[in-house]
Amino acid sequence: MPGALVTDETLMLAVRDGDVAKLGVLFERHHMALFDFLSRTIGDRTAAEDLVQDVFVRILKYRQTYRDQSCFETWMFRIARNSRTDHFRKRRSAEPIGDGAFEIEAPGPSPAQQFERGREAKKLNRALMQLPVDKRELLVLARYRNMSYDRIAALLDVEVGAVKVRVHRAMKELREIFLRLVDEDRTWDVKKSGTDLRTI
Repeated sequence: MPGALVTDETLMLAVRDGDVAKLGVLFERHHMALFDFLSRTIGDRTAAEDLVQDVFVRILKYRQTYRDQSCFETWMFRIARNSRTDHFRKRRSAEPIGDGAFEIEAPGPSPAQQFERGREAKKLNRALMQLPVDKRELLVLARYRNMSYDRIAALLDVEVGAVKVRVHRAMKELREIFLRLVDEDRTWDVKKSGTDLRTI
């Protein structure tokens, strides 16, 4: 069919069979999604940029392992997870450091509302970075990347029901951390202003 979009799977099969130029098309389609996933799960934008390059180097290196019926996106994210694991291993740290993985810009009708929403977004970011990396990864895939539970289950090699339970628990933990950060910031603001709540 003229003008029909060539699927990722067709492109990857061409790469596997020697047409490595097609990898450029896959890179254009997926490098931003990979960067988003990696930066949100490791908390380091610079490292995420490097890892995106590493993922595509690995795709080229291991292209012969791609199977005919495989979903390219699932295969790609599996490679990305391995690349991230190696990154942590090299740093000799099981958990990433830093909380500047991403900023959520939420436009508002006034500068004051934009400022307040920006503060809330930063708290959400801090809360996400305090989750264990496996729970953080689940939420990034399910909520930020909008990956279906079926795809996540295939990626993690677990049952769909297990994914649903884990996402629910991770969301609950994220909410608890977020609310704790809100309370801590309120306490800090009161102390900084010198206001004694007992006199109000």
